[in-house]
Amino acid sequence: MPGLTIGDTVPNLELDSTHGKIRIHDFVGDGYAIVFSHPGDFTPVCTTELAAMAGYAKEFEKRGVKLLGISCDDVQSHKDWIKDIEAYKPGNRVTYPIMADPNREAIKQLNMVDPDEKDSNGGQLPSRALHIVGPDKKVKLSFLYPACAGRNMEEVVRAVDALQTAAKHTVATPANWKPGECVVIPPGVSDEEAKEKFPQGFETADLPSHKGYLRFTKVG
Repeated sequence: MPGLTIGDTVPNLELDSTHGKIRIHDFVGDGYAIVFSHPGDFTPVCTTELAAMAGYAKEFEKRGVKLLGISCDDVQSHKDWIKDIEAYKPGNRVTYPIMADPNREAIKQLNMVDPDEKDSNGGQLPSRALHIVGPDKKVKLSFLYPACAGRNMEEVVRAVDALQTAAKHTVATPANWKPGECVVIPPGVSDEEAKEKFPQGFETADLPSHKGYLRFTKVG
């Protein structure tokens, strides 16, 4: 689907929410934010997802990441549904705002429309989309799930850690990376530059090509 993707500036939309009017750029501020959509209130998978997101809220807060939900239901529906979410997972309070988009205009601009799912009137519904937005208001990473598959919050946290580590140290993270593990030195950094930038040293994988492109180091 064409539309908002990695590297694009997230639209500075102003929408009603469970916390009042929210303008997205003001909400993001100088930190990171996760803007995520769900197909509908009072639906089974969405209830488990928003409860899980609430359970991880403190982990995101530690990382300076705000949470912002959105769907096509109205604000009152969101508020009523939150009671179910919190009852489903006692102790997981929904402290983040959920925006309302009853006209389905915002989800189009945010590239969150599910191409297959429709409501009873044939109207478009949001997909399970999630954008991690940086301090520059640009999309750093996106997840897109169909309505039938719930999101993995551990992977969202891991992705945030990877993005923030890469931005802070100008490195990349390998497959299945977790905080504390070795990171990868980008190909654009020469060995001489790497010695200066990473005084702790680095290891180059011994591969058949002998191109020396796979270099690992540790960062704090």
